Amino acid sequence: MIVDQIKELLELKFQEEDFADCFTVEVLQNNSKVEVYIDSDDRLDLRKCQRISRYLESIIDEKGWLGEKYTLEVSSPGATRPLIVRQYPKHVGRKVKVKIEGEKLEGKLEQVNDSNIVISYTEIERVKKKKIKTLVTKTIDFDDIKEIKVIISF
Repeated sequence: MIVDQIKELLELKFQEEDFADCFTVEVLQNNSKVEVYIDSDDRLDLRKCQRISRYLESIIDEKGWLGEKYTLEVSSPGATRPLIVRQYPKHVGRKVKVKIEGEKLEGKLEQVNDSNIVISYTEIERVKKKKIKTLVTKTIDFDDIKEIKVIISF
């Protein structure tokens, strides 16, 4: 119930000009702790997260949804969380790990289209004692993607 109410509050907030590029990734509640993960099409900074946190806190306090003692965390999803479709364009050019039915692929996210992504990766085939590398480009429909994560490299 509270999760849905927070999502509704976020949708209202995201109609404001300063937050029009923002969207909800996930809202989680565990007893008196609420975690809100948001992102933006452009850039999500600490100030935006703080403003959204204060906005949510004021309404949660006014309505008494979580009582007097609760924890509210508002942040970007972080690198370890799977991406949602709206985040795909932001990560074009980065290495990703894509899980599809019966297969895991790692490669560069080349394109995001209306209903699919295009990734490229190198396949290595052994022919006798030689390794033959082939660059493969694969189109994957959004519906076929079980999970997609950015691969962090240092």
